[in-house]
Amino acid sequence: MGLAACTVDGEPEPGPTSSPTQGQTGGASDKPRRITFGAYGSEEEVAAFQRVVDSFNASSTTRQVTLKSWPDHESALEDVLAGNAPDAFLTSRIDLGQLVGADALQPVSLLLDERGVDFGDRFSRDAVDAFAMDDELQCMAYSVSPMVVYYNTDIVDFDKMERRGLDVPTANDEGVRERWTLAQFEAAARFASRRGDPRGVWIDPTLQGLAPFIYSGGGQVFDDDRDPTSLAFSDDSTREALNQTLAILRDPTLTPTNAQLARATPLQLFKRGELAMIAGFRNLVPELRATEGLDFDVLPMPVIEDRATVGDINGLCISADSDYSGDAADFIAYAVSDAAIATVSSTGYIVPANTEVAASDDFLAPGEEPANAAAFSQGIRYMVVPPFIDQRVELNDAVTPLLERLVTAPGVLDLEQVTDEIDQVSRTILSPEETESPSESPSESPSE
Repeated sequence: MGLAACTVDGEPEPGPTSSPTQGQTGGASDKPRRITFGAYGSEEEVAAFQRVVDSFNASSTTRQVTLKSWPDHESALEDVLAGNAPDAFLTSRIDLGQLVGADALQPVSLLLDERGVDFGDRFSRDAVDAFAMDDELQCMAYSVSPMVVYYNTDIVDFDKMERRGLDVPTANDEGVRERWTLAQFEAAARFASRRGDPRGVWIDPTLQGLAPFIYSGGGQVFDDDRDPTSLAFSDDSTREALNQTLAILRDPTLTPTNAQLARATPLQLFKRGELAMIAGFRNLVPELRATEGLDFDVLPMPVIEDRATVGDINGLCISADSDYSGDAADFIAYAVSDAAIATVSSTGYIVPANTEVAASDDFLAPGEEPANAAAFSQGIRYMVVPPFIDQRVELNDAVTPLLERLVTAPGVLDLEQVTDEIDQVSRTILSPEETESPSESPSESPSE
């Protein structure tokens, strides 16, 4: 990361000149060099990426970029690992370990430093550092989305709560409520549920959904931040954080009924005004803005002891197999410039890692909901970045039924028993060699 720490004033101009030393083929040609950029996302995001590509192409006669799109990062990862990587492509940070392990990337540190990309104040340090691995910046941070709480402002009326003497988050000089405690989160849920319908809150019973509460309460999700062999739900600090959180999430008077969940998802209930609060990411904003009759805002995840949240970080990478790494670096340098990333930010789906754009109207969108859009960019510094886990899908599949029991099972909860079981099951995925039953010795084996 020493190279990534270098800063150069200003930002790259559209379509900068390629460095002939970085994987370019020499010699004059009447035809422009053709490179491919791969991206994923909603139709609106992909269309915005196409506008960025078109703008870059309009500035150059020597190279032309073609956009390739995938429906999601899983499809992108599969394609790249299969040897079908575009010259430059968008990836999720959770896939970085697999990509580096497969030698699929060319580090971008030197290439972007040569092109004047400012790794200092113009980009979130937390987002940039998340793509550092093996003492190199493997990909350039592009967007980041911390988990926040969405709330219906008609149902959770903090001004009315305050007049009634209830515990509410304090507003700053601009009237924005920037932080709240778990007790204030509970008070909002109870205020919203005071008549029995709508219900107050829903948090997904998943590792991702519970993680912000665990970290905020001083607990840990994994037993090791770098090379986990187990989840850490049976840790005393984790159990205490869960104990406080589950007192809210398991309260049947605050959460949707089974009948409600049978006919609609929590997001659908929220859009209908039947649920006051849900946790989610920035990509929900366009859909909620388009929901007629819904007024909403966001707050960071509630605090037990310290501020904490989770989320995803996306980056722009260069394929190790690209014959045009210099051109690919030129395109990435352009794609993270203010004008280019503002094009994608204006769709409402992403939080730009570019701090200049994150503070601009292209992202904050004054006059549109959520009014507290700054909560997304402010939450980046409190994100806990998870360890690289190749068996992430298998782990989630294995423990989610137990997490659902933890959060939604009726009756008295034996927290110690369930958390022990969660950790035990996680070890069969994260450290199977330590959980396998010892094989029978030859003397004990039945004869054939």
